[in-house]
Amino acid sequence: MPSSVVAAINYDADTSTLRICYLSGAVYDYKDVPRSVFTAMKASGSKGAFLNRNIKNKYGFERIK
Repeated sequence: MPSSVVAAINYDADTSTLRICYLSGAVYDYKDVPRSVFTAMKASGSKGAFLNRNIKNKYGFERIK
């Protein structure tokens, strides 16, 4: 999953939380994200573009780190 923005993504199915670890070191939890969005992000060619298009400004979030 090489990306110029995203270092790692994880999904907690129990809470529908998508955790995104950025290359900058920041970590955000996006709330109430459907599993299908996580699956599509994993399959996308550009994680950063997918994030901007389909996750930011669409789901609530919390900065973890």
